Amino acid sequence: MSADKIALSNSRAKGVILVLIAATLWGISGTVAQFLFQRNGFSPEWLVVIRLLFSGIILLCFASLKEKKNVRNIWKDKHDVFHLILFSILGMLAVQYTYFAAIKSSNAATATILQYLAPVIITCFLAVRFKKIPTIRELVAVILALVGTFLLVTHGNIKGLSITGWALFWGLASALALAFYTLHPQNLLKKYGSTIIVGWGMLIGGICFSFIHPPWEFQGEWSISAYLAVVFIVIFGTLIAFYCYLESLKYINGSESSLLASVEPLSATVLSVIWLRVNFEVEDWIGSLCIISTIAILSMVNHKDGK
Repeated sequence: MSADKIALSNSRAKGVILVLIAATLWGISGTVAQFLFQRNGFSPEWLVVIRLLFSGIILLCFASLKEKKNVRNIWKDKHDVFHLILFSILGMLAVQYTYFAAIKSSNAATATILQYLAPVIITCFLAVRFKKIPTIRELVAVILALVGTFLLVTHGNIKGLSITGWALFWGLASALALAFYTLHPQNLLKKYGSTIIVGWGMLIGGICFSFIHPPWEFQGEWSISAYLAVVFIVIFGTLIAFYCYLESLKYINGSESSLLASVEPLSATVLSVIWLRVNFEVEDWIGSLCIISTIAILSMVNHKDGK
């Protein structure tokens, strides 16, 4: 094997490892959030505002100091400012809050899996927007997503839900928010870079949410494990996970990253079952695999189209 091929292979392996670390940390942080809600009585509102404020500040400092970027340049363009604020509230804040609210109403496994309906929502939206007839693979992905959701929320019994109505509402809202979060800031990301846009998105979202739930309004019980859990969510589940994911894009393409990121719902599910003793039945596992498989199918479609 030539030196160039070895270097390429090593680079790809590095990218795969980085995205797997990111997805695993995201999945674990959801389960850790469930632990705080159920065992220590924390509120999703407080955890969201703290996570957004601290992560936003640290990311912007990182962009300014290490990447040596002027993080204030975006405020010179009114058009970009408008879309940044839109992304911050309807994207960043919305996806964070709806996800934690879904965890609070059900569990990390169910919330994460329902959130992963976002790729299907994006596919349907783009098909309507560009008046493009879905391919066979895309139709299969949509059908699998619908079947998976049906099994997850009803266990195959059409007469009732196996999760609460609020859990279903917040889970679907999280998927919609994630779809907006993914689609809306594309031009901003190309112009300013992901670190700056996500950093400002988190900080603006945290500031806006502070008017609804101030960070000093805390409810719950503190313990050593609670402190460690909050630190893990902010540092490992947000900052390190985000950094690893961004770094992975230097070595592998977006389709591969999306596919490998499906480790997130798997890690959240396995950890919830083992650690927090969440009851996951056969229908839940089948439904979960149906939804997660849509990511593989849609990733193959995007890769084939050269996206």
